Amino acid sequence: MASMIPKPRASGAPVIEKEVVKVRKPSPMYKVLLHNDPVNTMDYVVSVLLEVVPQLSEQGALAVMLEAHNTGVGLVIVCDLEPAEFYCESLKAKGLTSTLEKES
Repeated sequence: MASMIPKPRASGAPVIEKEVVKVRKPSPMYKVLLHNDPVNTMDYVVSVLLEVVPQLSEQGALAVMLEAHNTGVGLVIVCDLEPAEFYCESLKAKGLTSTLEKES
């Protein structure tokens, strides 16, 4: 939305300048999902979550692991695309199944 601000000229006639206000859309967020793992132990999954995602507490990592175990998929974190890709790939590199999903 532009506001009109009159500015006086040397000749005395006012000049109207528009003040431009830029509105930025927030970047889309992405969900990092952990899928149920019938191969690795629960302790291993929790330790990998703690290692890969420093924002998770031990209780948080345990909750994600249990959610994946009980429902098939657990929400690890919601963040920008670049860190989400990093977390997802890091989990995969440690032998866990992880995917990304755009938050709606």
